[in-house]
Amino acid sequence: MSLKPVVALVGRPNVGKSTLFNRLTRSRAALVADFSGLTRDRHYGEGRVGDKPFIVVDTGGFEPVAKSGILLEMARQTQQAIAEADAVVFLVDARAGVNAHDHEIARQLRRNSQRVLLAVNKAEGMAHTAAVSEFHELGLGQPIAISAAHGDGVVELIERALEGLGEPEPAAPQDGEDADPGDPGEEALAQADADEAQAPEPVPHRIKLAIVGRPNVGKSTLINTLLGEERVIAFDMPGTTRDAIEIEFQRGGRQYTLIDTAGLRKRGKVFEAVEKFSVIKTLQAIEASNVVLLMLDAQQEVSEQDAHIAGFILETGRAVVVGINKWDGLDEEKRERILREFERKLRFLSFARMHTLSALKGQGVNALLKSVEAAHAAAFAKLSTPKLTRALHAAVEQQQPPRKGIFRPKMRYAHQGGQNPPRIIIHGSALDAIPDSYRRYLETRMREVFKLAGTPLRIEFKSSRNPYVDD
Repeated sequence: MSLKPVVALVGRPNVGKSTLFNRLTRSRAALVADFSGLTRDRHYGEGRVGDKPFIVVDTGGFEPVAKSGILLEMARQTQQAIAEADAVVFLVDARAGVNAHDHEIARQLRRNSQRVLLAVNKAEGMAHTAAVSEFHELGLGQPIAISAAHGDGVVELIERALEGLGEPEPAAPQDGEDADPGDPGEEALAQADADEAQAPEPVPHRIKLAIVGRPNVGKSTLINTLLGEERVIAFDMPGTTRDAIEIEFQRGGRQYTLIDTAGLRKRGKVFEAVEKFSVIKTLQAIEASNVVLLMLDAQQEVSEQDAHIAGFILETGRAVVVGINKWDGLDEEKRERILREFERKLRFLSFARMHTLSALKGQGVNALLKSVEAAHAAAFAKLSTPKLTRALHAAVEQQQPPRKGIFRPKMRYAHQGGQNPPRIIIHGSALDAIPDSYRRYLETRMREVFKLAGTPLRIEFKSSRNPYVDD
């Protein structure tokens, strides 16, 4: 999977960065926002132009010469966004014209290797030549006149920003997707069962495991314990690390690629003004993985940030295992209280297995990896049409869907529509009337039948067209 390119929006205050951010993300739910300690100046969302998805970062007003206080903190946030971006959109105000502040930001951006596009905002109602003419003096190439509020020029701007970055997202089929096999009769189901029994077992492939969590929860310590060496730097200071790194690893005959959401650059290359905790790297690591280990700290409460990361894992459909680190040294009463709190605040990850461990001492690591393997197997499970259809019929026999008026939805057969996460397509009639509560019931039954612990499960309904509807 190729990583989504990152576009950062920068500029002085009140030039329309947030307006442009809202326009780029309004057709999609914001993936991550309101991170504790990050909310003041950076927001992350997902946008799309044509068939290209991307991550867009909104920043606060940029004061590159700030020396102290809140302006310095805002500048650091913006510098972090610039350092992580594949392309930077520098917004200026067509109606206010060029000022010394714009020149200072332009000088900063010219020092960076990232692609920089100069967007002249609030140009609606103005001749484009007149709107952009004076901004040539910033030395950042041809200015692009846009209106973030009205959408003028925005598509062209983002297309230029993304040119040559990332790959278009395929429309179909999804990973592991099967064509609709049609309504199978009993004879066809029996033959499919026989064919499946003779099929060879698939060779297990490498598990790409992303290790994510807040700073200082022990991610790097766990990797060092798994590798048996000081492969990544780990010490008691939040935000030690910055870039995501991949490490090849083998244990118990299984091949892994460990993705630490935090590789530390050599000291001489660390940009001191940059905040070390990177939300973008966490998002990209999750998307690049097929299993995510969400690490929590037993000695701290579950934060809003933990819940946001968990929510993004769920939205991307990745298999997940939860590890509660620093478990050693806690008394029994505190352990019970902590488990109750974690289960309550992360109840939407109830399908994931939860483990307590000490990364430093290696306690609980073997059981954790077994759950990682099980979650990976569940995410890539091949679910045959005969078994899915029989499981569906058994579930309906035990509990029928509720009626809607005089009609009751009728489910005829099911087949697999994709993997990672598994998608089950159920065909029948009047299925648009099935409530969410019944969908959850079917998810529970399918999890039990096919042992799908550790992975999200998507169930979709497709209703047959009524041939008499237009009569």
